Amino acid sequence: MNSELIIISEYCSQSHIEPEFIFSLEHEGLIEIRNENNEYFLHISQIDLLERYARWYYDLSVNVEGIDIIQNLLDRMSEMQKEISRLREIAGLLNK
Repeated sequence: MNSELIIISEYCSQSHIEPEFIFSLEHEGLIEIRNENNEYFLHISQIDLLERYARWYYDLSVNVEGIDIIQNLLDRMSEMQKEISRLREIAGLLNK
């Protein structure tokens, strides 16, 4: 087995997260799940995202659809910040 993959059932039992929550996130396109030999896995690189989503869901009572909306807004803000930085660089070059 790939050491970069985490078995969802084991992760859920250790972190007290419902597997249905993870499958709901996957259904919304927020994370990717792998299925190998009837076992479901997450890539280790998704754990930070999963933990963020779990905090929103369990601590703030944000439903999965709300998590999707929030993540889309954060992604758009990040893209806008990158665009602002590019425009500032261009403006700086033009002012020289």
